[in-house]
Amino acid sequence: MKKATSVAFKRLRMENDKNKKVIVAMSGGVDSSVAAALLKKAGFDVIGFFMRFWHEPSAGNWDRCCSSEAEKRAKMVATRLKIPFFVLDFKKEFKKKVVDYFLKECKAGLTPNPCITCNKEIKFGLLFKKAVSLKADYIATGHYVKIARINSGFKIFRAKDRQKDQSYFLWALNQRQLKKTLFPLGNFTKKEVRNLAKKFRLPVLGIPESQEICFIQTNINNFLKRKLRQKIGPIVEQVHYGARKIINIKNNVIGQHQGLAFYTIGQRKGIRLPGGPYYVLGKDLKKNFLVVTKNEKDLASKDLVADNVNWISGQEPKLPIKVQVKIRYLTNPSLAIISKVKNNSYKLRFKKPQRAVTPGQSAVFYRGGEMLGGGTIKN
Repeated sequence: MKKATSVAFKRLRMENDKNKKVIVAMSGGVDSSVAAALLKKAGFDVIGFFMRFWHEPSAGNWDRCCSSEAEKRAKMVATRLKIPFFVLDFKKEFKKKVVDYFLKECKAGLTPNPCITCNKEIKFGLLFKKAVSLKADYIATGHYVKIARINSGFKIFRAKDRQKDQSYFLWALNQRQLKKTLFPLGNFTKKEVRNLAKKFRLPVLGIPESQEICFIQTNINNFLKRKLRQKIGPIVEQVHYGARKIINIKNNVIGQHQGLAFYTIGQRKGIRLPGGPYYVLGKDLKKNFLVVTKNEKDLASKDLVADNVNWISGQEPKLPIKVQVKIRYLTNPSLAIISKVKNNSYKLRFKKPQRAVTPGQSAVFYRGGEMLGGGTIKN
């Protein structure tokens, strides 16, 4: 631990002069608290900022990442580290840019990832602008990811702790943002970070981690029921006749769905059909029917199209290019070839079929440990 910590301190000092001003996004959790402590230890002029996000009025002060309790913890950590601490109220902006976007995408039958939008629009959008206005040299977060300056540009690499690596959520960042960003936890494992929290005597131990969407109190479907109007419609089974796959709205109706927004590709539980298991295969918004299948192999696909693609370098590489691709956060990267379709749309062809490619999710590209960029899965 001592060796790993000293290496991280040395790396920070080599890349940055001491006393540079850095704004740290502090959530009151272990990761961001240790990030602030590491930067303070490395000689930076650290300023802590806590961001208040939107929550449902019925939930009171509840929110997984910006509750009043989390704010108190963040303030206690700042006091312990003897650094200035400020609170930013981003409720309106968060509602508009993250929550409303999430609802819009769900209504369109997609499965969005609000964490990626939050990073782009809030942490590296609004907070980044705040740092610039305050003439800070850097912003920093508790993300598990590495950043390095190579030649005249900046690159993102997967974290030392591959189980905690969060590069998947940062594919929308650009060179201007990376130039002024620090990720102090990239060279640490989660276990090492917890041990550092003990070493620094930070009041954040024992806080349970959450993998859920921060602004949803119960579950996604209950939240969507309160926010979206959904129509009941037919569930249609895709059946096989030899090599043919048939979807017939008249002959293959086997039940009713409760609203297309409540289902996602590959879903098995919650369909409530006898004689299963059934898997969600697709949606038809115009006809308002949900397509299911009993054959799990129907979920496999070797191709997808990604829109709104961003390349971290700021420049499109020479195409076609062979890369590793993650189509959701908790999956392993798979080999694929990327080719251009038009504008910011790209076709990905996988070496092996991928299960449940889901429109609205992100496809993120890697080459070795480097994260090259990503885009939103269209189909």
